[in-house]
Amino acid sequence: MKKHPVIFNSISQLHKAMGQAAPSHPLISIMNYGEARFDPKDFEEGIILNFYKISFKTSFSGKLKYGQGFYDFEEGGMSFIAPGQLLKMQDEEADYSGMTLHIHPDFLRSYPLNSAIKQYGYFSYSAAEALYLSEKEKATILSIYRFIQDELNERIDKFSQDVIISQIELLLNYANRFYDRQFLTRKAVNNDLLVRLEQQLEDYFKDDKLLTGGLPSVATLAENLHVTPRYLSDLLRNLIGLNAQQFIHEKVIEKAKEYLAKNDLTVAQIAYHLGFEHPQSFNKLFKSKTSLSPSGYKKSLRN
Repeated sequence: MKKHPVIFNSISQLHKAMGQAAPSHPLISIMNYGEARFDPKDFEEGIILNFYKISFKTSFSGKLKYGQGFYDFEEGGMSFIAPGQLLKMQDEEADYSGMTLHIHPDFLRSYPLNSAIKQYGYFSYSAAEALYLSEKEKATILSIYRFIQDELNERIDKFSQDVIISQIELLLNYANRFYDRQFLTRKAVNNDLLVRLEQQLEDYFKDDKLLTGGLPSVATLAENLHVTPRYLSDLLRNLIGLNAQQFIHEKVIEKAKEYLAKNDLTVAQIAYHLGFEHPQSFNKLFKSKTSLSPSGYKKSLRN
């Protein structure tokens, strides 16, 4: 009989399965997975949480597997999981200590954060794209977790939800700031990724893959680079000011200009060579990027 992932619809269910005391609030809790008591075999097909999970991992035994590589988490870091994502207990949820914040969407329902939280891109990142923190940043994050924990332990009243929501927003905004710092401080790794992305696109142009497969999608390029599409876009936006789709379009326009300068292909033929099914789509993209139609650009080269 085929096994399926274990689905947790409530935080209380998760606490029970992890051998932890019931949460003091049904819609939000903080748990230390280092203290959890569970048999990974019970979750061989993984788990699906129908609530948010924000983990602050201060130490980690082992490595996470992602794609074909393993990623060392011994220094700790943060990870962000949105509701409905599949987690593998032997990978993403291996033994670690630290604090994990669980937030049921119903806790956010009447607040602007209910919509705003979906705009934080790192909830779409993979385990390999965790946020690594400096000692000072760790102290900042830990203070927020402790504040929320104290609020849950000591004074649940009519103001508690407002206070905790403000702390969650603070936590997410700090994570945004620290990810931005991470993109900047890991330039060598990030520039290598950019070089490999450019090489991928160049291979598409050289091997005429565009003729049969059309323009490569962001998802396809990200998969080949072993990163998530959202992480790739956020990284590029920090490096060069363009998201992944815009970057693809810029490269297509560069190649189109090369073809147009050669004068031996019609605009329709160029569109076909670049993976466009309809020349009109190529014309529209080219004009939106250059303010000239392809034919107008071609004429401008003769002047």
